[in-house]
Amino acid sequence: VLSASLGVVWAGDADVVGVEIVKTSADTFNFSVTVKHDDSGWKHYADKWDITGSQEVILGTRTLYHPHVDEQPFTRSLTNVSVNSAVQEVSVRAHCSVHGYGGKTITVTVPH
Repeated sequence: VLSASLGVVWAGDADVVGVEIVKTSADTFNFSVTVKHDDSGWKHYADKWDITGSQEVILGTRTLYHPHVDEQPFTRSLTNVSVNSAVQEVSVRAHCSVHGYGGKTITVTVPH
């Protein structure tokens, strides 16, 4: 959406639109996460995603070091994430360099 009064392109929140979790060993997992965000360049892009357990404890973060203007949605992985066997579900949330958190999250069951 283009704001006529400010001339700013509104990219909105970063949404998690897909999560794949694969057990690699006892309490260790690989995550592939798909994020959708209308990246507009270096000043406004999806800059990371987090895996959170109960009470939003961060179990892992994948930093995204550049915008994905021409690659939407995009998938990136994070390997060797430790998830205690007591944790049955995790949520994945994305972060935008301008709006922070607030987009769609996905909760998945951990395949212990």
